[in-house]
Amino acid sequence: MGRPVRELPGIGGKTAALLGEYGLHTVADVADVPQSTLQRLLGARAGRALHEHAHGRDTTVVDPTPAPPRLSTEHCFPRDELAPAAHRRILLALADDLGICLRATDRIATGVTCTIRYADLSATRRSRTLPEATQHTVVLARAACAVYDTLGLQRARVRSISLRADALQPADRATRQLTLDAGDDKPIAIEVGADRARARYGHRMLYLPPSLSTPDPRLPDAGAPEQRHGQ
Repeated sequence: MGRPVRELPGIGGKTAALLGEYGLHTVADVADVPQSTLQRLLGARAGRALHEHAHGRDTTVVDPTPAPPRLSTEHCFPRDELAPAAHRRILLALADDLGICLRATDRIATGVTCTIRYADLSATRRSRTLPEATQHTVVLARAACAVYDTLGLQRARVRSISLRADALQPADRATRQLTLDAGDDKPIAIEVGADRARARYGHRMLYLPPSLSTPDPRLPDAGAPEQRHGQ
């Protein structure tokens, strides 16, 4: 019995299960399959990487510079979700989750990264540098929605959405005072009150910036994001 395919870098349970459906259970099985076949199954980049790893090759460039700290949160839909309105609702909830964690740990983020995973196991990742480092939900949510809008998704079957706050810094190291538009005063005031309420009644009290959240009563509640935080 050869080494199981899950021992290869980047192969999780779902990918291993998909490969198993095609009789690819071991590293040797994968190595015997043409790269083009793996790319049809997993997508161009993932298929090429799997083919290289199965043959003992790794072209990843090692950067000795420590990666800047980051914080992420993810939501997995109970079923593949096509509605952009539902995607945006989750993005707002994820931005709120990141804002809570940043404020609780007195840190600021200089950028955000949004990752959309689809039903076919492929993914799209886009990043945006913030005009100014922040820990405020309203700014994070605007950036997240702006990144999402650049994807131009048309009836895409989305399986999960994750949002990451990038290049974290201590709030007291900000090079200048964190500023916001005058129109943000009300959302920030509500944010402060919501943080106090959470401290007293629990984290699951959900706040969405009123200037960004436009609930549609016809949509089912997508729920709060799963608590998958990573440093």
